[in-house]
Amino acid sequence: MKIIAHILIAFVAIEHLYILWIEMFAWTTVGKKTFRTFPKELFEPTKALAANQGLYNGFLSAGLIWSLLITDANWSVYVAEFFLGCVIVAGIYGSLTASKGIFVKQAVPAIIALIFTLLAR
Repeated sequence: MKIIAHILIAFVAIEHLYILWIEMFAWTTVGKKTFRTFPKELFEPTKALAANQGLYNGFLSAGLIWSLLITDANWSVYVAEFFLGCVIVAGIYGSLTASKGIFVKQAVPAIIALIFTLLAR
């Protein structure tokens, strides 16, 4: 169960590294293809705002990766639970304010990872 939890945590971390990359480095290229409902003329003017969002996604990813590197089993779980909770809250907020799809793409994987993390205790 612990291995599955770690794989799911790693998946969520990689997903947020991908979001970081899109928002920080590929906002005006890949971002246009990814966020199709966002008006195309706003990508260039919102480049700095997107980069800021990407940075926060990077922090979430870093925290999840950190949780996988902590050798103390209890602290590893505590840190994973905290950062998965942050991702879940961000996914819920994003689904309420930006797009319903964010819940499925962001919050659901984190919820599944959190469930497996809790079951692996």
